[in-house]
Amino acid sequence: MTKIRHEPIAPTRAQWLSPGEGIDAHRHDDHQIAYAARGVLAITTDAGTWVAPANRAIWVPAGRAHAHQAHGTLELHLVGLPATDNPLGLDEPTVLTASPLLRELILAYTRAPHDEGPERARLRAVLLDQLRASPQQPVHLPAPASLRLQALCALLRADPADNRTLAALGREIGASDRTLSRLFKSELGMTFPQWRTQLRLYHALVLLAENTPVTAVAHLCGWSSASAFIDVFRRAFGHTPGAHQADAGRPAAGARITPGNAHDAALR
Repeated sequence: MTKIRHEPIAPTRAQWLSPGEGIDAHRHDDHQIAYAARGVLAITTDAGTWVAPANRAIWVPAGRAHAHQAHGTLELHLVGLPATDNPLGLDEPTVLTASPLLRELILAYTRAPHDEGPERARLRAVLLDQLRASPQQPVHLPAPASLRLQALCALLRADPADNRTLAALGREIGASDRTLSRLFKSELGMTFPQWRTQLRLYHALVLLAENTPVTAVAHLCGWSSASAFIDVFRRAFGHTPGAHQADAGRPAAGARITPGNAHDAALR
């Protein structure tokens, strides 16, 4: 990423982003929690992309350059925390399971006014306690470094439904499946099937945010049937694609922002 903006303080606010809208690459000296109460949020760094539907939150550590991307109409809640507040000891962006209580705490904490009185300090203490109990989720699409792996991943990003074997894809880019398998494990920390599944799940979240029918999503992402897609999606996110799509269309309970101009809706 180029032209990285430096923001010393990570903001705490809620705002709407229109479909396809983003926040350019920046970094801050604080940690930040990003939560999408509606829509799907993707955060990208030089190490890859982390994606979060409405039952997930993304931890962004202090000093890490990152950009935000909205898929569907995004109700984004950001919580800035001092660099000394790191209850999980995380130094990499991480997707966390957001329990119903944690989601409500984030919504409450991002409402105005942000007076730093005793009540707000207690609210933050409970929020940090809930973060400590939040399981980490592998909703991460790592970015390749080598040119051969970049070429292969570009083919699949262009068409997630491409069902060719690793050997067949390797022949197109001039690399053996053995070499590519080794690169997937050494560079991305996962096997080729695991990476392709992560890519397909990410693409599925984007399509669902655009209100694409579940059966069409399954086809466009390369699953053999809608039932196979639903099974993988449920195991990854804890609910069906249909339930996810229905929840994504509802504003979060307690939210005090309304759609319209995305920037005018920001609460600081």
